Amino acid sequence: MNPSFISGVLKSGWLYFVGMVVVTSAFWQSGFTKLFDFAGAQGEMAHFNLNPPVFFAIGTIIIQLGGSALMIFGKRLAWIGAGALGLFTAGTIPIAHAFWRFQGQEAFTERMFTNANLTIVGGLVLAAIAAELKFGPSR
Repeated sequence: MNPSFISGVLKSGWLYFVGMVVVTSAFWQSGFTKLFDFAGAQGEMAHFNLNPPVFFAIGTIIIQLGGSALMIFGKRLAWIGAGALGLFTAGTIPIAHAFWRFQGQEAFTERMFTNANLTIVGGLVLAAIAAELKFGPSR
């Protein structure tokens, strides 16, 4: 492959857009699911002892959809969306994936969710860096 072709593709606006849509897909899918099944969203919050459930359900939807929108469309503000989603994702670990509270298969499963969440946080950091490089003050 021609290195200048690869460089051109990596610098393209369409690939940046697709990448941001993909890296945020779990969040906007979850946010829309919660929005259209608000009773289910409240039930999920209650399951994790987050009270009042309505407050946490609304907050989760705002963070998931708002953070995704900032990353996809916010250009210079993408770092705010990435930061919010990253903190949100890290915060779910002690609430929903506290593997240290479990034994056996259940502990293993929650540890895998924790590892996946940490990987997502890393991807969000890299997405924020990519947005800064593409749209930062010197651009």
